[in-house]
Amino acid sequence: MTATGTPPSETAGRTPLLAVHEAAGAQLIDFAGWAMPVRYGSDLAEHQAVRERAGLFDLSHMAEIRVRGAESAAFLDHALAGRLSAIELWQAKYSLLLAEQGGIVDDVIVYRTAGTGTGASEFLVVANASNRTAVLDALAARVAGFDATIADETDDTALVAVQGPAAAAIVGAIGLESEPIEQLRYYRSLPAVFEGEDALLARTGYTGEDGFELYIAAHAAEDLWRALVLAGEAHGLALCGLAARDTLRLEAGMPLYGHELSLDTLPAQVGLGRVVALKTKGDFVGRSAVEAGPAEDAPVLVGLTAEGRRAPRAGYPVLDGDRVVGTVTSGALSPTLGHPIAMALVEPGSATSDSLSVDVRGTRLPAAATDLPFYTREARA
Repeated sequence: MTATGTPPSETAGRTPLLAVHEAAGAQLIDFAGWAMPVRYGSDLAEHQAVRERAGLFDLSHMAEIRVRGAESAAFLDHALAGRLSAIELWQAKYSLLLAEQGGIVDDVIVYRTAGTGTGASEFLVVANASNRTAVLDALAARVAGFDATIADETDDTALVAVQGPAAAAIVGAIGLESEPIEQLRYYRSLPAVFEGEDALLARTGYTGEDGFELYIAAHAAEDLWRALVLAGEAHGLALCGLAARDTLRLEAGMPLYGHELSLDTLPAQVGLGRVVALKTKGDFVGRSAVEAGPAEDAPVLVGLTAEGRRAPRAGYPVLDGDRVVGTVTSGALSPTLGHPIAMALVEPGSATSDSLSVDVRGTRLPAAATDLPFYTREARA
């Protein structure tokens, strides 16, 4: 995504928090067919709030799909690239939905909300808003022959995220009925109750910081939001839009579908070969293509850093010497690091070249290939 965008159309999806965003003066754009806040004020201030204190995000445009049944675990093992039958109750797992040809239909997070092992279970699959239909269609096609059901709960579910060093203090102050959140590990979740409404509290996020994501019924979203805002007043909580979320995830080296991930890229090309359970489970959709691997000349994902203030943007050409060898997939002037950063898909022979540059509107910007992520909270500490 970019920090700018077109205003939402009259037919754009409305999250349960749209009125709250409008009242807060958010700039709204059309993102994946939804009216979403891109910023409330300053992109930089919102970004810094998450790195230094905490930020609050509306993520209710994401797709929530419930999978239930005696063979739901076996079904997800078949449908997704990861071994979902192995995750524990209330554990979360990042996974990929692959096409037969090995390309990425979407990247998803899966929570186990009932059951263990390969027996009767329940899972929550969270997909990108832009791929809601594609994911639902793929799962519906792949469930044939399994004792499992699929239910789209997106329109009935709100999702908000609190991210940053003060996230635990803020979430802990809103009166959630749950086990102590301090004991919740990363990529684990808890059942919770907020003002009589069932909720799911997960220690997950897309910013590179500690944080929580809360799933709750859509009609309770405004009350939850206001409670978080009130609890956050003592901690410098900022309302944050999609622009800050994009620069935060870029610094953390996290891929975004439609930029780093697509049907044209195999997991190994973008550093996600580890997500595919080739050694620990049997057949699944896309396995043969993943085993065959990408073509020898298929582009690979690299991190790029540069000096100055001019930022590479998605779509800008990457050169090795005088030859175009790839394309920037995401780029920005890093608010935390103070210099330009980017991710790019480049020819494998140029992935470690010391003569890379980016064509920034006709000007060559020297760039150095670097390992991802650009930023970790551990390194900053």
